[in-house]
Amino acid sequence: MIDDVLAKVDANLQASLERLFALLRIETISTDPAYAGEVRKGAEWLVADLKSMGFAASLRETPGHPIVVAHDETVKEGPHVLFYGHYDVQPVDPLELWKTPPFEPQIAKGADGSEQIVARGSADDKGQLMTFLEACRAWKAAGGLPVRVSIVLEGEEESGSDNLAAFLAANREELKADVALVCDTSMWNAETPAITVMLRGLVGEEVTVTAADRDLHSGLFGGAARNPIHVLVDALAGLHDEDGRVTLPGFYEGVPELPADVKKMWDAELGFSAEQFLGSVGLKEPAGEKGRTALEQIWSRPTCEVNGIIGGYTGAGFKTVIPAKASAKVSFRLVGDQDPAKVSAAFRAYMKGRMPADCTVEFTGHGGSGAIRLPFAGKELAAARAALTAEWGRGAVLIGGGGSIPVVGDFKRILGLDTLMIGFGLDDDRIHSPNEKYQLQSFVKGARSWARVLGALRG
Repeated sequence: MIDDVLAKVDANLQASLERLFALLRIETISTDPAYAGEVRKGAEWLVADLKSMGFAASLRETPGHPIVVAHDETVKEGPHVLFYGHYDVQPVDPLELWKTPPFEPQIAKGADGSEQIVARGSADDKGQLMTFLEACRAWKAAGGLPVRVSIVLEGEEESGSDNLAAFLAANREELKADVALVCDTSMWNAETPAITVMLRGLVGEEVTVTAADRDLHSGLFGGAARNPIHVLVDALAGLHDEDGRVTLPGFYEGVPELPADVKKMWDAELGFSAEQFLGSVGLKEPAGEKGRTALEQIWSRPTCEVNGIIGGYTGAGFKTVIPAKASAKVSFRLVGDQDPAKVSAAFRAYMKGRMPADCTVEFTGHGGSGAIRLPFAGKELAAARAALTAEWGRGAVLIGGGGSIPVVGDFKRILGLDTLMIGFGLDDDRIHSPNEKYQLQSFVKGARSWARVLGALRG
């Protein structure tokens, strides 16, 4: 059966590209109100395309841009998957840096001779979501989908997803499934498929230390008056010990060790070079926790980073002042079962404990979310990995993500769903930048891969 489905994917490539190009021509820039009509047009196009395949599809209104929801009603039993993608795109500025008009898609030759689909949204996320839709189309043409499929396509991902969580909560019963599928991720390299199995969570804190009731002349008060910059940076420096570990009490509660087989895969199979990774940004010496590889640190270990410090006079020239206030922005990347609320509370308690007399401290929270981790022994993960390996001829690797994908957390928190994060983008796709591209191979083999994954999930 799968051979018939793959043959239909291949035979319909030209028509698939024409459909993708039609979607890419719609200027679905969600963050700019001037394009609201185009965003709706994109949603309407997708509804019509899904209906043409036999899905029960509809456009759902939100306080912002619409969400597209579709269900296949032909499969009545067996595994049920919920696929997510987004049809909105980033603004195209600066327009003058585009080699071709951003909403006039075309096939171009890359520097390595490969064929690339060039347009805004080609990789993020229209090209990616259409690989899944084309896989569904091929299965339906071959006789029917192998599993129950529901689809949610968002129109506000690039502008903050302000209405998605409320929509999921309001439609919890309708969107029940066994596993979620998200395509907004990347391969390990151009020939090696990957499944992202962990995403770090995030806590953001802003801390302000106040001393005197006004800025002071350092010639008159220097030495005698408390300097809040000194207090702040001393406290920040104490957040790490000499081995690079975070010193907050209880910080490592809920942090799991990486499974031995996954660590072996990362060390032996990925060919990752810390020297090249750091060298690409002008660095040489690894930092962070001693005894941990660079991949471990960016994928599976928690962090504490100072993202900005503000205090005193920072304009041109020189001003001899002792500032009244100093502030810093601090972020924590979380893994495993670390509790964002506990991390925030520990940080605030630590800073309060480092305040000397004549200094007060205030905090502004900037949100918090827990980490996401897919069970390494899950049957859906094993099935998807085998399907990708069969398509690409290379073992699909399990990777982490240093950042976060909010919808994955929403699926877990609101719908109770684990998510298979499978995408076919590459690091050089220039998403959010001029001349965004998506490899033609990513589109073709992405559709074939999803066709295999759907078949494998049937069990």
